[in-house]
Amino acid sequence: MVKILEKLIRDAIEDGKCTFGTKEAVSTVKNSKLIVLSHSIPEKILEKIQEVSKNSKVPIVNYDGSSVELGRLCGTQFRISALSLKTLSDTNLKALTKELEIETK
Repeated sequence: MVKILEKLIRDAIEDGKCTFGTKEAVSTVKNSKLIVLSHSIPEKILEKIQEVSKNSKVPIVNYDGSSVELGRLCGTQFRISALSLKTLSDTNLKALTKELEIETK
C-alpha cells in the first residue's frame, strides 16, 4: 500500500490538487476524494476529521509514518498531519482500497 499511496500523493502534489493541514482537510472535505492522516495527529482533530469525512463519505487512509515523514514525502520542510487529495482517479482509489483490504486481513 505504501508504494501506491506515495505515488498518489506525489502525483497530486505535482498537479497542485491537494491541500496540507488539518484545518484545510476539514474545510475542503466535500471537494476531496481521499484524506491521508499521519500517526501523530492529535486525538481531538482526528475525531473531527473522521466525523466530517463520514458525513461526506470521503475515505480516510492512515499513513504509516509520522507527520515529519509525511511532510518529507510531500517535499516540504514542515510537518503535515493531514493531507486532502482533491482529484483521484477511480482506478487508483480502487487499487488503494484493494491494497488496504489485503493488509487488514
